[in-house]
Amino acid sequence: MIRILTLALALSLAGGAEAQQLANKLFGAQGDASQQAPMPVGSYAKGCGAGMVQLPETGPTWQAMRLSRNRNWGQPELVEFVQQLSVAATKVGWAGLYIGDISQPRGGPMTSGHASHQIGLDADIWMLPPRRLDLTRAEREKISSIPVRSADQRSVTDNWTNSHHALLRAAASDKRVDRIFVAAAVKIEMCKTATRKDKGWLQKIRPVAGHDTHFHVRLKCPKGATACQTQTPTVDELSNGGNGCDDTLTWWVTDYLNPPKPTKKPKDPPAPRAKTPREFTMADLPQQCADVLASR
Repeated sequence: MIRILTLALALSLAGGAEAQQLANKLFGAQGDASQQAPMPVGSYAKGCGAGMVQLPETGPTWQAMRLSRNRNWGQPELVEFVQQLSVAATKVGWAGLYIGDISQPRGGPMTSGHASHQIGLDADIWMLPPRRLDLTRAEREKISSIPVRSADQRSVTDNWTNSHHALLRAAASDKRVDRIFVAAAVKIEMCKTATRKDKGWLQKIRPVAGHDTHFHVRLKCPKGATACQTQTPTVDELSNGGNGCDDTLTWWVTDYLNPPKPTKKPKDPPAPRAKTPREFTMADLPQQCADVLASR
């Protein structure tokens, strides 16, 4: 298998037919990590991961879910963070954590699901407090998390608890964390009790659509990770003292849900559509990703 992939990569770099082979097919076919030193390569939504490690399927305070996807791989710093956060969850009254997708064994674009999670520094944490930490593989395929955001996207549900708030605060207070994506209604609810002391961690809580049953933790590029592209600060990091509890947040439950009617004025021609991660070829990714894919 490795020899076939190596040949495909060589043809790709030479401009052969395999140059058009989708990167997500190549990375999705990998069953284990590359035998390289750990290194996140590229950006969270356009890259790969060298030397990834696997989060054990079950630990004393966690279980990895949907094992059939083989997405419980990450950079060592991320796997360590997840394990430590699962211990922190026991301090807020949970038995531990159910861990959703992290990354594929060598990162890269996925055949389904996420646009990010490509370099081993992203992890999805279920909003469902674990009832058991001895689920079988089959049970982990069937069980689902719970929504903490209402169907109209404007408020939290009765599933949202103070322990959810405390868990998110614990995660965001970690210096390794760059940002945490949640449903807008969750951020709004957290802002209701915000104080000046919340400035340092609450600004890391970011509203993003599609996060009603889990929260998505993203770590900063680890120290010395020269191939990793960090994210730049966003406007909401500077607004309202830095915690994002202002109009940039209410937009998510106003104009985002009910966009203003378009004007009748003629518009400029639309810009060419950018590729989605599932359309990336190897040529779209950093050059080091060819080495990650070809490594034994």
